[in-house]
Amino acid sequence: MKALITGTSAGIGRACAELFLQRGWHVYGFDIAPTSIAHAEYEHFVIDVRDHAAFPAGLEPDVIVNNAGVQGADDIAVNLQGTINITETYAFVGDFPAAKPAPWIRSVVNVGSASGHTGSEFPEYAASKGGILSYTKNVANRLAPQGICNSVDPGGVLTELNRPVMDDAAMWERIMQLTPLRRWAEPDEIAEWVYFVGVTNRFMTGQNLLIDGGEAGAAEFVWPED
Repeated sequence: MKALITGTSAGIGRACAELFLQRGWHVYGFDIAPTSIAHAEYEHFVIDVRDHAAFPAGLEPDVIVNNAGVQGADDIAVNLQGTINITETYAFVGDFPAAKPAPWIRSVVNVGSASGHTGSEFPEYAASKGGILSYTKNVANRLAPQGICNSVDPGGVLTELNRPVMDDAAMWERIMQLTPLRRWAEPDEIAEWVYFVGVTNRFMTGQNLLIDGGEAGAAEFVWPED
């Protein structure tokens, strides 16, 4: 079995790649950064998801995990359009509206964000993740009945992208007060959700799974002012 995972050099993407590898998959990893994974079944491509003309041909992934993302810089183009570029290239054959599911595809998982549900983030970031929610449903309709598509939409995750608040004691305390579980997820916890939704699950499709510690009920965005 083969998986294509974007954003594999760090954070959730790397955790997903490592989990799929542990479970016997061959993984194609896309990232603008060099690889941080050494494994016989891992192939790394230095690729910008915005540049679909540079995507390698001949890849036939059973599962696609669209994880690559940025925050505060070209969010729409990377987070949303990049997800569309990858999915339309590797999950379908032909061009919309005549595109058909590729014969190899069984599942697509889009990594969204709680902000796509709450709107509590930078405007373009929230909009990019909100777009992923509706695009997930679009792909689910077009892949069925052959394949499925869902999104996993995390709240707080302990990644470098969130370092500005993780390293500020006052802001971190405020965030924890807004988070009923008083903790954020580790990347490998989100990877487990991605694997379950994309591989174990064979019935649910077109769904946007909000995975947070209860903070969506008190959606206040905490971030440095400067």
